[in-house]
Amino acid sequence: MSLPQQIRSRGAHAPGATFLAYTPNGKKLVTAGVDSFCRIFSTGSDEEPINVDDCQENNTAVVAGNGFFIAGSEDGTVSKYSLENNKFEEILVRTSLPVRDVALSPDGNWIAVASDELSVKVVNVKDMMQVRTLRNQPRGVKHVAFDRSGTRLAVSCTDGHIYMYSLDSDEPEMIRKVDDMIKSLDPETESSSKVLWHPDGRAFATPTAGREMQVMSTSDWERQRTFKTGHSADITAAAWSPNGAFLATTSSDLNLCLWDAKSQKLLKKYDDMKATILAMAWHPTENILSYTNAEGELYIHTDFVPGEHASSLQKSTQPAPFFHDPSEGRAGNVPAKVANGARLDLPERQARQRDGTPDSLDDLLGPAMDDDDDEDMGGFVVDDDGAGYAAVNGNGKRTSGHLSTLDNMDSKRRAYGQSFEPKTHEFFQPGSTPWRGNRRFLCSSLTGYVWTQSQEGGHHTVTVKFYDEQTHRNFHFTDPFLYDKACLNENGTLFSCQPNDGNTAMIYYRPHETWTSRTDWRTNLPSGESVTAIALSNSYVVVTTSTNYVRIYSLYGLPIRVYRQKASPAVTCAAWRDYILTVGNGPVGGDGRCQLLYTIENVKRDEVYQSEDIVALAPNSTLASVLFSEEGDPYIYDSTGVLLTLLHWRNSGQARWVPMLDTKCLSRLAGGAKDETYWPVAVGQDTDGKPHFHCMILKGQDKTPYWPVPPLSEFELEIPLSSAVDKKKEMEKDADAMEEDDEDPSKKGQSKQAKFEQELILSSTLHTQLASTLAHVRPSTIQKQALTELEVKIDRALLQLLGLECLAGEDRGMKALEIVTLMHDANGKMLDLAAKVAARYGRDVLGEKIRELAERKLVGLDAEDD
Repeated sequence: MSLPQQIRSRGAHAPGATFLAYTPNGKKLVTAGVDSFCRIFSTGSDEEPINVDDCQENNTAVVAGNGFFIAGSEDGTVSKYSLENNKFEEILVRTSLPVRDVALSPDGNWIAVASDELSVKVVNVKDMMQVRTLRNQPRGVKHVAFDRSGTRLAVSCTDGHIYMYSLDSDEPEMIRKVDDMIKSLDPETESSSKVLWHPDGRAFATPTAGREMQVMSTSDWERQRTFKTGHSADITAAAWSPNGAFLATTSSDLNLCLWDAKSQKLLKKYDDMKATILAMAWHPTENILSYTNAEGELYIHTDFVPGEHASSLQKSTQPAPFFHDPSEGRAGNVPAKVANGARLDLPERQARQRDGTPDSLDDLLGPAMDDDDDEDMGGFVVDDDGAGYAAVNGNGKRTSGHLSTLDNMDSKRRAYGQSFEPKTHEFFQPGSTPWRGNRRFLCSSLTGYVWTQSQEGGHHTVTVKFYDEQTHRNFHFTDPFLYDKACLNENGTLFSCQPNDGNTAMIYYRPHETWTSRTDWRTNLPSGESVTAIALSNSYVVVTTSTNYVRIYSLYGLPIRVYRQKASPAVTCAAWRDYILTVGNGPVGGDGRCQLLYTIENVKRDEVYQSEDIVALAPNSTLASVLFSEEGDPYIYDSTGVLLTLLHWRNSGQARWVPMLDTKCLSRLAGGAKDETYWPVAVGQDTDGKPHFHCMILKGQDKTPYWPVPPLSEFELEIPLSSAVDKKKEMEKDADAMEEDDEDPSKKGQSKQAKFEQELILSSTLHTQLASTLAHVRPSTIQKQALTELEVKIDRALLQLLGLECLAGEDRGMKALEIVTLMHDANGKMLDLAAKVAARYGRDVLGEKIRELAERKLVGLDAEDD
């Protein structure tokens, strides 16, 4: 039977607002109130407290270090007092308006002062001349709070916003403005909006307008768990236990509540408070909660946590109450391990230790040999790098016992005990985002997007949203299986979940509509397998697993093919009609990273087009997405913002990756004012048949989309030929030329040349892409027409470039002739037009060369026949 909890009431100050603080070592407790003295109580002692006189009246806050304490008052004075001689030391700072709160950094070197002034002052405790000023808040400040590291300060402003500052440098920087979390309060009110940093340093909690305690993670600034306190009035004080396992809250409804931080459950409620509690503090090491109220009273509540839960106070620092830990990594996956112990990283290659031999150096010299004995060693050589120099046989020759086998050739560096482990690319699902708070995207496409929300009961709620709601109807459902991957197209939605609670991984396909009744199907994977990626086409379902199997099903759940992927561990996959593309980790490159290898095959024909070819990535970049365009061409998008397509992929050994868009070179970024990145969705065509990159624009520091869902944006493909800086200069030149009404035709030609060159290379690439496709399929009339239109675009761009070269002068004739030789001239008219352009600018020699070229083509001779 647990002993009854004890509450000791101690007379502290005259009736009025009273505040308290423990010293970091927990030996002393300091209180400050409306009278002109502060009191120092000794922990565990019933003796009378020590009075510190010469204090200001109407104190509003107090903090304590091990050798001093600091109090702020309504007259704007922040004073420092000694705990060694219990006397006043100095005034650290003065404000013109009342002080509302003070906070001491964990190292005890800085004091932050909140007042009715528009700025917050951060003053060095040892040198008051060192002052940092925080000015971003538009109104007075009610509370300030340092995080555990002391490098961030949370400022609770009376305007209802939290301002987060970084104090890493001498010039503080506001890193975040947190909206819609705290309540807008008057400075004098008893209600609290103070930020409570969780002891693990990754999150904080604060009272909300709904009288709840809301937790927010600081890695992604997303709301996490909520303590639904049930207080009938505003919260006036709250405090985490020293290890973060418990939370105490109180309100002007005169209730004091103890909460389990992990489950957010109420453990104990005290409803016999006699006055509103304004401040509370946990003892740093003991099961004691102390609090002061609006009547000048101090209560020291021993054994505050009930006996059945008290053992949790002795544990190490507990994790903050997250829905999903932001440190889980990409898309919520833990790369190192998956369910059932299956590993997705390459096994560690431990450095092979040199086997001891009777004549090894260690045995000859003994374990006590050190560098100080070198003079006594004579001609011996120290085997200081483990390479076996001193291992000799009876003939004075080195033995071979130190040599590694061919299976494990360790370098000299590894002989020092270091092991080499290649850096593998983590697996991911295209279009999926990590958890942010309790939400995440499972996929996004031109059809719509799928997202899931974690619920309090341990289940999820999945929502499927369509862009064309007239064709498809949105739907959502309760998800007890915890689906973590999805694919969406015009035919249906594919889901997958990982092994959980003894159940194996599962695939679930839900068609949108059929000419019969809708037939959902589910299939379970063998035990020990987890899903690394899934893909959905109009013909097949593709699944890659942690055991490096590629599993292919029909749209009705019939298994079509199962094989083991050679490139491992598996990374991701994509599908379009009968084609599937799989990506996995391959051999280790010179930078210690595994190269990514891809394979493309036609499932219906059982034909492999590219087998374990290299995915071309920029140095130090990662793969962000893999997809097929609407026309069936493979594309990748990397972490540097470059979109690449694969040309000649149906010809073995001929495939190459070509950049089709570099988002860092977009003209919209030319001014330098936009800070944005792009979330890839698809590559499709507009109504005019032009290919476009469809994406979601992410503003600021966001790397993944969140709510409200960004609208789909599209950009024309633009092969990178110049940077955004060059485009800015060209825009400035064009603007200057328009203002000055420049008549110099050469300057106008310079601004147009980049445009024509871009049209030429893009049209040529698209022509090559389409021509390769038509060579392997039965072309339709539309495809043939598209190929002809691309040829016309190429010739038109060449003709325009020819005009610019003729305009530039006679000395550009060789380049002009080269341009003419590149024309397709399918009907013979382009060379006639080229000759007319040369004649127009009076380039007679060039015109004669063009006519000779036309004659040679007429008789079937090309330049290669020379």
